Amino acid sequence: MLRAYKTELDVNDKQRTLLSRCSGTARFVFNWALADRIERHKNDLTTNKFEQKKRFNALKAERFPWLYDVPYVITQEEFDKCDLAFQNFFRRVQNGEKLGFPKFKSKKHGMNKFTLRGNISVRSSRIKLPRIGWLRLKEDDYLPTKGVKILFATISNQAGHWFVSLQVDEPDKINTHAHHGVIGVDIGITHLAVCSNGKVFENPKVLNHYESRVAHMQREFERRDRNSKNQLKTKIKIAKLHYRIANIRRYAIHEVSHYLTAIAKPEVIVLEDLNVKGMTQNHHLAKALLDVAFRELRRQTEYKAAWQGERVVIADRWEPSSKKCSSCGAINHELKLSDRQWVCMNCGTLHDRDLNAAKNLEVLAL
Repeated sequence: MLRAYKTELDVNDKQRTLLSRCSGTARFVFNWALADRIERHKNDLTTNKFEQKKRFNALKAERFPWLYDVPYVITQEEFDKCDLAFQNFFRRVQNGEKLGFPKFKSKKHGMNKFTLRGNISVRSSRIKLPRIGWLRLKEDDYLPTKGVKILFATISNQAGHWFVSLQVDEPDKINTHAHHGVIGVDIGITHLAVCSNGKVFENPKVLNHYESRVAHMQREFERRDRNSKNQLKTKIKIAKLHYRIANIRRYAIHEVSHYLTAIAKPEVIVLEDLNVKGMTQNHHLAKALLDVAFRELRRQTEYKAAWQGERVVIADRWEPSSKKCSSCGAINHELKLSDRQWVCMNCGTLHDRDLNAAKNLEVLAL
């Protein structure tokens, strides 16, 4: 089973400079390969990644001698990535899909990262990368050290934080613990998730909380002189704030998916198939809907359930889970989105909108 492990690196200034040079090298080589392919196509010449590597290596000693200061494998990986980008482009052309021609990598836009293969060693609190050496980890005993085959490592930078992501080939590990029935999950804006057993996860509404601060920093960025040091400082502040927002959102989603798969331990988890694209047409709710990240919650629940030997069932998009009475099955066609509680006209039961929907989803699996 292929699995990825990602954790933050604890680097000093010298190591940070070296990692920045490596990511800059990766960006330069990818852009060279892409420009070379475009130029040769205009001149009706064919090429491939092997021929490109051969010509680039012949030029390196004379034109790019600084490339010898970084791991050799970085340049090779970027030619492979460029070739894969063109393969995906041609596949989309043949299938009539949205094209997406390969783009040049930008220093200002996008994540700085590079890939390493070869002799990669992992210890409890550090990792050894080819030509870079030992780097400390901020989290001990997380990366696997035994019983796995390390395929490659990807080093990336986000808001000044350096991360290492290992892809490893490890034996299948499916937990065979005792399962406890079925659990239905209603996800929404008021509450991030409401389970049929009564467990409620609050929505952190992180974007709403930090929106005014982001707007203030964006205005500050526009007031600064273009490409000045002060503008760069503000840009770093904005990146760190967005990094914090993403971490809060990511933590909330992991908390829900971990509870559903590893703590509740059901045999079946029932989720809704929400039409997020259609729901975002309501401009009063679009920002709040996208902040919740429904698709990411579903993705995490599905892969974590597979690890635990559980099954995820996706309810039909048109299932009236909120409008149906979980006691008698009557459907309230007059229910509005603003009605958080309602009384069944058939049996007189008082329902909480989200908990009632979760119970109906549970019944679907049963």
